[in-house]
Amino acid sequence: MVDSEPQWLLSETNLTAQYGYAWTPADQVACLGGPLTRVGEYMYEKCKRAQSPEYFTKRIIEIQSQRMQEHTPLMPGALELVINLQENGVKTGLVSASPRIIVDAVLDQIGRNLFPFSITSDDVVHTKPNPDAYIKAASISDSDISNCLIFEDSLTGVQAAISSGAWLIAVPHLVVVEESARVRSITSLEQLNFFKLTELKKDFSSAI
Repeated sequence: MVDSEPQWLLSETNLTAQYGYAWTPADQVACLGGPLTRVGEYMYEKCKRAQSPEYFTKRIIEIQSQRMQEHTPLMPGALELVINLQENGVKTGLVSASPRIIVDAVLDQIGRNLFPFSITSDDVVHTKPNPDAYIKAASISDSDISNCLIFEDSLTGVQAAISSGAWLIAVPHLVVVEESARVRSITSLEQLNFFKLTELKKDFSSAI
């Protein structure tokens, strides 16, 4: 939904620079998709253990939350797609591996009417790459997870989506996602609308 990776890159670069480490694109890829506790541990090692892993986790959350409060860039076509799906009776929900404070900052910017509910890393015991958040989302929306469609951009999220048993459309960022019977990979959400997804469902079904 949100083009957050450039924002994460800035936050990660600024934080680690304070400890003399030059954050690289390879570091960003290694941390893509969280969970943020793993990002904190990664920074802890790269920054020569200058602070605790918990400190780095807490600080990156604070920095990114502030960044999202100031500016929340959307992925091309994301807003239009969600509105189009809702207009055609499709239930929508937002599932994130980020904590509530960051998700709420995003929702405050983009409008809370887009999603009747949201699930964050604070709302489940095991966040992505575990499927728990997606299974919970299906339960909240009173839907069979095997009939749900998930959009993801990271390998961590893709793993969670596949493990949940849902259908998946990947819009990969800095990674490659292999297609399968229940997985499709696209370059932009601008390619989709309700009608095209209806046609894609037929394609999904015929491939199984």
